[in-house]
Amino acid sequence: GYTDVGILAYSAKYASAYYGPFRDALDSAPKFGDKKTYQMDPANALEALKEIDLDISEGADMVMVKPALAYMDVIHRVRQHTNLPVAAYNVSGEYAMIKAAGQNGWIDEKKVMMETLTSMKRAGADLILTYFAKEVATILQ
Repeated sequence: GYTDVGILAYSAKYASAYYGPFRDALDSAPKFGDKKTYQMDPANALEALKEIDLDISEGADMVMVKPALAYMDVIHRVRQHTNLPVAAYNVSGEYAMIKAAGQNGWIDEKKVMMETLTSMKRAGADLILTYFAKEVATILQ
């Protein structure tokens, strides 16, 4: 009954250590069970394409790869595999690495942020979900 509602499918959500800062902030680290039972194996790129096909067959309007940084090869494969919009989710651990390195003076935070997000776009992402959104919007104005 929701014909005018877009669906963004969490198509390729990998079991990743990059989720750590988000889980820690919410105190939501798994206390029992193993999320790896329903998240994808980081070594398996082909599973993403199978999940994409399944999500498309179920009516997805957009597909997503999460996290983005370590899975840009998957983003590229997905982009080659479908004409639907591809989203890349730049997760908390990716954000935290850049922030920490910038705060310690190890990198130019703004340049690395922009380079990282640009590389996600170059890999094939049509849209990027990121904790850097406000900073990027300010820079791009």
